[in-house]
Amino acid sequence: MVSSSIMAERKEKRMLSNRESARRSRMRKQKHLDDLMLQVSCLRQEKNQIFTAINVTSEHYIGVEAENSILRAQMMELSNRLQCLGEIIHCMNIAGGGDDGGGVGAGLVTGLPTAEDDCLLRPWSSLLIKQGLLGSDMYQYC
Repeated sequence: MVSSSIMAERKEKRMLSNRESARRSRMRKQKHLDDLMLQVSCLRQEKNQIFTAINVTSEHYIGVEAENSILRAQMMELSNRLQCLGEIIHCMNIAGGGDDGGGVGAGLVTGLPTAEDDCLLRPWSSLLIKQGLLGSDMYQYC
């Protein structure tokens, strides 16, 4: 009977050892699960911060892109104006004769428009000819 009591005692020790091992295993598993849940929480928070940063950056980008479009349109308009003004100056130099001493714009004070005048130089000239106004009629409104 001594051997059966030893066997029962060993069996009891083994069962206690297995229970303790299972308890430690469950605790490790629970700790691992808690760590993973904490990591998920941190990653979700980081994801939300990144999405917020992306949204702010996107709004900023849209604003800069809109401003850039406006500036491009203004640049085109100013370039066109500059080109037109350059053409007007060129026409005024041509109308002035260049070497007759009349200077810039000398051809502008002659009264009625001539065939040499550019439409940019005198945009109203085609209206004056069509309406039959005299040069003196034109100057009374100035």
